[in-house]
Order: sequence, then C-alpha cells, then structure tokens
Amino acid sequence: MSTARRVQCALVLLAVIALARAPLAQSVPIKLATVVPENSIWDRALKQMAADWKQASGDRVALTVFSGGSQGDENTVLRKMRLDALQAASLTVVGLGAIDPAFNVFNVPFFFDSYDELNAVVERLTPTLRQRVEAKGFVLLNWGHGGWLQVFTKRPVRTVADLKSLKLYTSAGDDRMTQFYKANGYSPRAMAMTDILTGLTTGMIEGLPTPPVAALAFQWNRQTPYMLDIGLAPVVGATVINRKTWLRIPEADRTTLQAAADAVEKRLQGDVPKQDALAMAMMQQQGLTVTKAEGPEWRKEAETLAATMRGEMVPRDIFDLAVKERDAFRQRKPPTAR
Repeated sequence: MSTARRVQCALVLLAVIALARAPLAQSVPIKLATVVPENSIWDRALKQMAADWKQASGDRVALTVFSGGSQGDENTVLRKMRLDALQAASLTVVGLGAIDPAFNVFNVPFFFDSYDELNAVVERLTPTLRQRVEAKGFVLLNWGHGGWLQVFTKRPVRTVADLKSLKLYTSAGDDRMTQFYKANGYSPRAMAMTDILTGLTTGMIEGLPTPPVAALAFQWNRQTPYMLDIGLAPVVGATVINRKTWLRIPEADRTTLQAAADAVEKRLQGDVPKQDALAMAMMQQQGLTVTKAEGPEWRKEAETLAATMRGEMVPRDIFDLAVKERDAFRQRKPPTAR
C-alpha cells in the first residue's frame, strides 16, 4: 500500500473514531412545578405548552409539568429551583414576590378596575420586571392568570365598615399580608385553603376573597351567598425558568419556545375572563346575590391601602410606574366591566 493510501486510510479511521466518541445531542429536561389546580385552564395551557415545546424543538427540550402543588408550596418550589431539582415554575404573586418584591404591585387591593386595565399595565411593566428577575437568575417566560379575587361573604357587604367587621380568610404562610390587613383595620384569619369550608361552616371565617371559578368548584358559594361587586385584586402569575437552564437550550430553539410561551399568555388573557363570567352567572342561578359597594369611601380606602404598600411591600419606583400607566389607561378608555 502506498504512503498516500496509508495516510488516507488513517485519516478515515480517525474520523470514524471521532464520530464514535462525539456526544449525541442531548435533550434538555425541564421540570416545571406549579400550585395551579390540575385540569384548570392554566394547567391545561401549560401542558399544551409542553407538547408544543417538544414538537417545536424536535424533542431537544422535554418539559414536564407538575401541577396542583405536588412539588410543595411556592417557597419550596423556589428552593428546589435553586438546587436544580426543578428548573421552572408557574408562580402566583406569592412566589414571584419572594423572587422580587416588585411583583407585589399586583397584590394591591382595589388597585385595578378591569382586565383591560391590568393587561395594559402588565405590558408596560414587563421589560422592567424581566430585568429584575434576570438579575436574580431567572427568565420570565410569560404571564399567567387565575381569575379575579371577588369577596364572597355570609352577609351583605356594602360599605368599607361592613367588610372590616367580617372575619376574612387569608392564605396561611403569607404573614406579611396578614399583618398588612390587620394594620389597616381588617380581621384576617390565616388558614390553609383546605380548611376554608370548615372555617365557613364553623364561623371561624365569614368571608373570603377568591376567584369565582374556585368558589363554584369548591361550592364555597353555598356558605357565602353574597358577593361584593368590586373585585379585590387579580390573581396574576408568571412562568419563570432558571437562566442557566434557558441558556443551555440552543438560541434558535429558544426563539421558538418563547413564541409558544407567548401563545399561552394570550390564551389565558382571553379564556380566564370568560371563565370568571360563566362561573358568576352559574352561581347567581344558584342564589348568589351581588351587593353593590356604596359611597365614595371605597376609592378613598383603595388609595389608603395602596399608600400603605408603597415603599413597604412594593418598591416606590415600580409602584409609581404602575400608577402612571394605570392612570394613563383610564384617561384613554372609560372603565369597563371585567
């Protein structure tokens, strides 16, 4: 065999060895946890996103959704994310606020009047909030919605004094919000969500803020036949992913996956308000009475509660930006029903 032929064979052999040793393209496994109830609109949207990611990436990204709080509460989920036991989460404001207090702006009572107003403010705040979570090691993929907190009560509520006289449910584990309500003259009773029905039956609580769909699903409306006609706050959430996990995904795939995440956001923006309206209509057929808030004191109360949170629970710059955008929206459009 000639020298040239031997060199050629050696090069071919080296190429074969190199290919044999080259790592095969590995899929990026992503475990996403959420307290969102299984089979809810939000949960179904997340699972559709998982299927879309799988198809769009050609199986290079494998997203698994663990819903219904199966991975623990949101603080537990965040701890697992920092340990890389989980890589992503769809969080409510409770978990988002643990990442950065700027998200508490969506928890200000009586701050927003409608979904349109909320969506307009969210759109303007998103670039700033994305930067804040990236500084903490996360990427904000999309926004989620769980409905609007309406106040369901055992007896009619028309005035601020009526509301303050009731023992109101608040979520256990959110001690700061519990103290906030106490400091402003309310009577919060912190307990687990699983104890709500018992609390209503025994009189431990006399009312609760909850999205209409949850009140209907758990039949809490049977114990609370009245609902105040102004909502307390939207149930805002967002999906975040560890930045290091996100950067492991090829850039071309990230663009496609982000588009699928954006589609989830749009779907929830359209479907959740319809879900709210349908649940309220069904409960009214079952005897729910919607009581009208009376007097100008409600707007004054909203301003007082907001001022209490500014700088304490919500950074001043974020709070002021939200007020600016909300008021600009109100000047452009008259108030609309949720």
